[in-house]
Amino acid sequence: MAFSLVLQGAEGHIRSLAPSQNKDITTVARSPHPPKRPPRKDAQRPAREAARPGSPHAKAEQPSGLAVRKAAADILGRVLRAQRPLDEELDAEHGHPGVRELDAQDRGLLRALLGTALRHRGQIAAILDHLLDRPIPDKSGAAMDILHIAAAQILFMEVADHAAVSLAVTLADQDRKARTYKGLVNAVLRRIARDAEELRARFNEPWRNTPVWLFAAWQKAYGEERALQTAAMHLHTPNLDLTVKRDPDDWAARLGGRRIAGNSIRLADHAGRVDRLEGFEEGAWWVQDAAAALPARLLGDVTGLRVADLCAAPGGKTAQLAAAGANVTAVDISARRLARLRANLDRLSLGAEIRVGDLRSFEPEAPFDAILLDAPCSATGTIRRHPDVAWSKRPEDIAALTQIQAELLQRVSGWLVPGGTLVYCTCSLQPEEGEAQIAAFLAANPGFARLPVSEDEIGIPGAITADGDLRTLPCLLPSTPPGEPERLGGLDGFFAARLKRL
Repeated sequence: MAFSLVLQGAEGHIRSLAPSQNKDITTVARSPHPPKRPPRKDAQRPAREAARPGSPHAKAEQPSGLAVRKAAADILGRVLRAQRPLDEELDAEHGHPGVRELDAQDRGLLRALLGTALRHRGQIAAILDHLLDRPIPDKSGAAMDILHIAAAQILFMEVADHAAVSLAVTLADQDRKARTYKGLVNAVLRRIARDAEELRARFNEPWRNTPVWLFAAWQKAYGEERALQTAAMHLHTPNLDLTVKRDPDDWAARLGGRRIAGNSIRLADHAGRVDRLEGFEEGAWWVQDAAAALPARLLGDVTGLRVADLCAAPGGKTAQLAAAGANVTAVDISARRLARLRANLDRLSLGAEIRVGDLRSFEPEAPFDAILLDAPCSATGTIRRHPDVAWSKRPEDIAALTQIQAELLQRVSGWLVPGGTLVYCTCSLQPEEGEAQIAAFLAANPGFARLPVSEDEIGIPGAITADGDLRTLPCLLPSTPPGEPERLGGLDGFFAARLKRL
């Protein structure tokens, strides 16, 4: 009876198909072998215990690859519904408990599964909506997350279709709430596997993978073409960019990269552990997106100056300023993130005064010659490397963040000596967190003036606004040579404005 109910549930959710297609779906749950005589009652208990998740026998009975898929579905649900940052969930020490049980190879697969599912989330959702005649209800437990992870494998990864389907059905069967829908999971995934090429072609528009409100904001701010180009860039993992302490041309040659945007080095084809690259142990460079390296450079020559790096963790900008000869005070609200900053500085043999504090209550001992405020923001400019951001942020988050940014900018501007320079930056694509903040600040503070940025300072065509501020987009710095997938180019979306206290 339970078996037939599962099959009815699957047929009830699948859209009507042609007769030849119906054959595939109605045979999904049909056993290829005749039923066996049931074992004696006293022999049934161990079999049930071996199959039951959490039993002492369960671990030995798990199919290969199931643990990593389960972790992926669990984490996807936590990211989307609890708004947990993906990087925190994937942290081997403090993140999701399932991550700690995986070896290095499976952790790499886990990251790939989640990255693919999130980058293509809109396309996958459209395909599932096309195949289902009504949404799967919330009471289905992890069924939708399981479907998304399996569909990502079938459609966009080099994973055997049968393995993706089989493991997804097993996961659904082990979830108390999703168990009723395991027939549906099986049927939908078999259909996706059979028609994968057609479905990819039918739902291939990159804009689908950006929430409507977010894409509409980019259209309004940058125009249709730029918005579409940005959405397309978000489908690809970013290149590896490095900032070096000195001799960028020499290190570009030694590492097989190329120099971009001034002093950054791009390793377009790198795949592997960063800590095994030449120069890591000696502290010759650190990982930093080319766009993220620009704001600190806008302060100019900081040799011997007292400079504040505010909201400093994880420390790329602190390292830049220290390497340039500044006396840096790095302030951040997170002690744990500052511990990472301190470790990075130790590896690089660089020094800075490190302070834990909330900028809304922090008080410096003396004014600074220069200030770099990397304000807390929505981080929509980093979706290439943090694909969860597109789906974890809401319009109300932007409104709340803009209030914090305005408060911090106003407060820290009073810590600057007369004639000093303040650079305000955010890794956001939203104008409310960039251009609008500076316009409002300058209107309310006649004692400050904008110091326009020139294209020659940054080496990125098209990244200077009409007002002279820095605005990078993920679609800038296109691939060289064009059209080669391994050299997709691009960079994070950043805004930065340079101000002088009169």
